[in-house]
Amino acid sequence: MRIAIDGSAIPRQMAGAGVYTYQLIRALAGIETEHEFLVFARRDLFDDLPNLEVIDVGPRHPAARLAWEQFVLPVLLRRHRIDLVHSPHHHTPTIVGPGLSRVVTFNDVTFLLLPERYPRLRRSYMGAVTKAAARVADAIITPSAAVRNDVVTKLSPGSDVTVVPDAAGPQYGPAAESEVNRVREFYDIQGPYVISVSSLEPGKNRTRLIQAFERVRTKHPNLLLIIVGQPAWDYAGDRDLVRRLGLEQAVRFTGYVPDEDLPALYSGANLLAYPSLYEGFGLPILEAMACGTPVITSNLGATAEVASDAALLVDPLDIEKIAAAIERLLNDEQLRDDLQAKGRTRASEFSWERTARETLAVYEQSLPPN
Repeated sequence: MRIAIDGSAIPRQMAGAGVYTYQLIRALAGIETEHEFLVFARRDLFDDLPNLEVIDVGPRHPAARLAWEQFVLPVLLRRHRIDLVHSPHHHTPTIVGPGLSRVVTFNDVTFLLLPERYPRLRRSYMGAVTKAAARVADAIITPSAAVRNDVVTKLSPGSDVTVVPDAAGPQYGPAAESEVNRVREFYDIQGPYVISVSSLEPGKNRTRLIQAFERVRTKHPNLLLIIVGQPAWDYAGDRDLVRRLGLEQAVRFTGYVPDEDLPALYSGANLLAYPSLYEGFGLPILEAMACGTPVITSNLGATAEVASDAALLVDPLDIEKIAAAIERLLNDEQLRDDLQAKGRTRASEFSWERTARETLAVYEQSLPPN
């Protein structure tokens, strides 16, 4: 069968859903199968995969991309004799020709559960396209059981919802000391540090993390908080809070960090603090674990599901408990060693090859009969 994957939404600076789509396509290209794959994406993303058929799709404004998806993509699917199209980021063509199956991935439904976390226009847009996709999809994929439950509850889809977990990329693992020293010098990190990795938007709970960090720093005056992630929306308040608390020299905002630097930044950190209010999966948890970095994360939803017993789980709404968990990890060497070992084992249970094979099984169950 001929299977198309819509990678047109992969941004140049990838995070979350972009990483998922990129890694999934690469992993699918490495599986021996009788099926043929065609990808709509920027050609430069997959130049090194000669066995993958790529239809070049340049960068577009979201509104233009949506119009392309709804009106141009169905024509291209018919022209290229596609049997199934996978839309990995909530959207899918509403109207397609007969005999074409649609698989959609819902990475999360935060905009339905925590609407205040999003600007009104983005919230309305994501809600509309997700509800439309849930109505027409022949199969739905979610990265965690938590999101599956939310999709079933909030969207009442008319098709099966299958959990297919994400994974840390192959580049994540304990970095050499020389690499750790290189990134320390490049990002001007002198001394021990806690790392936070996520796009800069309200739901990541950085305000409480910064407040918890202030409490911890009274006993660890040399400790730094390194906040890694590209600006999204409503993030200026975090910088204002840092100024009000007098932490300008202790809290660093690096902005977007390229893939080649992240493993060393994780490896050099004393711990990852990831007390997010809601996640569809939580890739930084597995990335840090794969690098041998102890993890603190939220005790609810997908983050608790992904971390299992390999992290310290905290109430993300309780600043004192976040601070106490950081303090405990900094002071308890045996606990750090235990979580490092458990974390590496937990991260090894996930791989993009596993993700690809389980996704392929969803495709095969959804393909139209010959």
